[in-house]
Amino acid sequence: MTDVVGKLWGFCHTLRHDGIDHGDYIEQITYLLFLKMAAERGLDLSRVEAGAPRGEVEPMDCSWPALRATSGQALLDRYAEVLRRLDKAPGVLGEIYAGSQARFKSPANLQRLVDLIDDVAWTRLGVDIQAAAYEGLLEKAAAEGKKGAGQYFTPRVLIQSIVRCMRPDPRGKPGFALCDPACGTGGFLVAAWEWLEAEARGTLDREAAGQVKSTVFFGHELVARPRRLALMNLYLHGIEPRIALGDSIDAPPPPEEQFDVILTNPPFGTKGAHQAPAREDFAIATANKQLNFIQHVLTILKPGGRAAMVLPDSCLFADQAGAVLEILAEGCDLHTVLRLPRGTFTPYSPGVKANVVFFTKGRATEKVWIYDARTGVPSITKKDRPLSPAHFAEFERCYGDDPEGRARREAASSREGRFRSFELREVEEREFKLDGFKWLREESADDAGEPPEPEELATDAIQELEEAVAALNRVLALLEGGAKAAEA
Repeated sequence: MTDVVGKLWGFCHTLRHDGIDHGDYIEQITYLLFLKMAAERGLDLSRVEAGAPRGEVEPMDCSWPALRATSGQALLDRYAEVLRRLDKAPGVLGEIYAGSQARFKSPANLQRLVDLIDDVAWTRLGVDIQAAAYEGLLEKAAAEGKKGAGQYFTPRVLIQSIVRCMRPDPRGKPGFALCDPACGTGGFLVAAWEWLEAEARGTLDREAAGQVKSTVFFGHELVARPRRLALMNLYLHGIEPRIALGDSIDAPPPPEEQFDVILTNPPFGTKGAHQAPAREDFAIATANKQLNFIQHVLTILKPGGRAAMVLPDSCLFADQAGAVLEILAEGCDLHTVLRLPRGTFTPYSPGVKANVVFFTKGRATEKVWIYDARTGVPSITKKDRPLSPAHFAEFERCYGDDPEGRARREAASSREGRFRSFELREVEEREFKLDGFKWLREESADDAGEPPEPEELATDAIQELEEAVAALNRVLALLEGGAKAAEA
């Protein structure tokens, strides 16, 4: 896969002379790659209706073989017409190509890219290969442009571990709905379908599979390009998802928009979070995006519904975090927290420290189990120590086979004492700041003499400053309260 991405990226520099920048080039690749993979999977695009009344416009062959059969100016013209036709196609196909435009000016450049894509049997490289290629290209664009691309991606190893714990099984559950309100390229949704296929072991008949594919999968994504990728990835699996474009926390959802399972990794950072959204259904007014996502998930989760959310450490100690988590604990069973290894989001955000919180709506929290997969664990690196299923194998065993976290659990089930429970009283004593529960001794597990990554050092410094500011704000609040009491 690395070699393929390298070839595609190498061609990007040639296209810059054609006026095509990184973002446009990557998007053009997704258009063409989808057509190639659709052909490999046997999806018929040979008679695409243009959305006009029948008979007014003849269906067009938009398939990869038809495009591949042309050359020169005819190739350039046909590619532009294919995009126009697919833009007007009904259903998910039209959503995938909505607003698409050909950016190539040189037939030779388009021909070379078509040849590069045609030379690879993409579906043999992996099920989610299109997202992997997109991810690899974005990583290179991010490195060259000094801009992060990690907001779109959650490591597949982590996604698959979360899905195995959550077991999002719609069989025998009419109306079952699964949602990712910050779906990026659709990793959680794709993994949920793959898990179901493996779990069913061929017993899911065509009618049942068709119903699941057309009614179960929902998402929301702020940025158009990753949403397009999510639609493509799911369509290639035969799934007809409903993925809205826009900010999912900007306005209250319709009352009927509720889900049985929510799997999500809200975007990290504070960019764009200048003010609190005007939502009356949010009990806590805050500009913190992650805290607002927690409140949003509480709103759209059905009673009895289950959620797993990836949250940065900063979300667990930030101003108002305690208030939001207290509301969460009152209305949900916040039964499990997984403290992720350092460097989990390498190479995009290697310094980010994060957690996964698991909760079930409808019963109050009595006890929180925390699994520490970070302390004493070497930082994840892209080449020498990549993230692997082994990082989460013991956690999955400790989590148990009940997706609601109600399996019999014991601290002794963790060989290194990484799994420990805390009563609600202990959580309340820490003002619901879950980052304060640390019981393992930190020993340097990294290679001797190897300094921490600069991003990790910067993140640690920022976290310490944020914790200090939060502590000072609490002191100021107490002082202000005391002054007002004295005046009265």
